[in-house]
Amino acid sequence: MSNHHERHSIRGAAVAAGVLGAALLLQVATPAAAQTKTIPGQTVTTSATVEAIDHAKRTLALKDEKGIYHEVKVPESVKRFAEIKVGDKLTATYYDNIIVRVKSAGEKDVNTGSTGVVPSGGAKPGATASTQRTITATIVAIDQKIPSISFKGPNGWAYSSRVEDTEALKKVKVGDKVDITWTEALLVSLEAPAAKK
Repeated sequence: MSNHHERHSIRGAAVAAGVLGAALLLQVATPAAAQTKTIPGQTVTTSATVEAIDHAKRTLALKDEKGIYHEVKVPESVKRFAEIKVGDKLTATYYDNIIVRVKSAGEKDVNTGSTGVVPSGGAKPGATASTQRTITATIVAIDQKIPSISFKGPNGWAYSSRVEDTEALKKVKVGDKVDITWTEALLVSLEAPAAKK
């Protein structure tokens, strides 16, 4: 299972790749309709085995498929922590996607985020954690020679990237605003160890 830092590294890479892809692949729409593009992200599934449990600190020592150990802090919101046993197999699936929409003139900027955790109803503990973030970014530069595109958004956010589809760059201009929404979900499930034959 990825630790907190690794998960954020995956998210950062996915966001960058998704914004790039979305910016490059904006579809032409009729003038009255907004231009929107959904970029499916990556789905990563990994498994690990619970090797040790520290109930006082609410931490698990996990051994992943490559034999690497990770210490994971389990939040208080996980109510069934006491049901986790050494030897349980943990499977975690991470998924993300990005939607980019060119805003109509006069639309208000957005900068919102939400998170949630939904426990699973299975026999063993599990949950789905999700995060969604939407920001408005402005195209601040387009370079047809490289070709590349640059965005700026709230809180000093800035992003520039090379563009493969030069025709896509002709469909937007400096000053256009886009809403970028990225969604992440992490599904974690536990299974009891297989019975020995």
